[in-house]
Amino acid sequence: MKVTVLGAGSWGTTVASLVAGTNETTLWGRDLEQMAEVREQHTNSKYLDGFTLPERLDGTADLEAAVSGAHVLVVGVPSHAFRSTLEAATPFVHPWIPIVSLTKGLEADSMMRMTEVIKDVLPGHPAAALSGPNLAKEIMAGQAAASVIATEDLQVASALQAVFQQGLFRVYKNHDVIGCEMGGALKNVIAIAAGMAEGLSVGDNTRSAVITRGLAELSRLGEAMGGEVATFAGLAGMGDLIATCVSKHSRNRYVGEQLGQGRSLEDILDEMKMVAEGVKTASSVMTLAGRHGVELPICSEVDGVIRGDITGDHAFRGLFRTAPGHEAEPG
Repeated sequence: MKVTVLGAGSWGTTVASLVAGTNETTLWGRDLEQMAEVREQHTNSKYLDGFTLPERLDGTADLEAAVSGAHVLVVGVPSHAFRSTLEAATPFVHPWIPIVSLTKGLEADSMMRMTEVIKDVLPGHPAAALSGPNLAKEIMAGQAAASVIATEDLQVASALQAVFQQGLFRVYKNHDVIGCEMGGALKNVIAIAAGMAEGLSVGDNTRSAVITRGLAELSRLGEAMGGEVATFAGLAGMGDLIATCVSKHSRNRYVGEQLGQGRSLEDILDEMKMVAEGVKTASSVMTLAGRHGVELPICSEVDGVIRGDITGDHAFRGLFRTAPGHEAEPG
């Protein structure tokens, strides 16, 4: 089976490396030099410095060559480039093949989830999302991890499960695409809040409270949008949230930590090689919350910090000014 992965960042490269264990696999990226390095030196020093890629993994900057003949197309570019990349690939996509999203975010203008973008650009193709607590460098180091392949058609899910499950990378099936994608998008916003707690040195008790109440917010909006409650207690919900909020490898946690230390968002983003999806997602999440009549106090404070309306310190003071009610209620 030929699998093509679009997007040569850390996660796209990691997934391509996994899949190459048992499949003919091509990794596509825009940078000619980077893709030559993947193909000839079997490394991706920009995003995964120190790791060796499989020799059988091909790399190319030629989109037509990458996509033509693929039996599974995997898209791992940032959310702001997801639609344009898929549209550019469309003339070369084989009819009816499954399209899998690795991207944990929302399209800014439409508020669409990535599988919704897939269905919009390539109607008729099965759309799926791979989501879970999956930190690229740990997986490249050979450490065990688990993920979820989410698509409405469980026969398609079974076929994709066989593609992605490799070695110690364990893949479960789930039909709740909405829940899995919303869990993956919202946890990035909560991770910024958890990072701010760390940057402000407010203690592990506070950080634990932020993560737990953040899970409640994630679940509340996800359910309002049609997700299932069990999903938010699983790998694509709580599992991904914990990993993103506490790991030193988490980009969104890092952004929050630096904001908590008083740095400007512009300076933080300028020094980063990779995209922290939570920065762009915060505004979209608040728009969706308003649309569905859901209160999200933590996400609201994060959005305020990102927009520059308040500081991280003011955000935390704001959260604790609200009198707590029942634990099942917002706040």
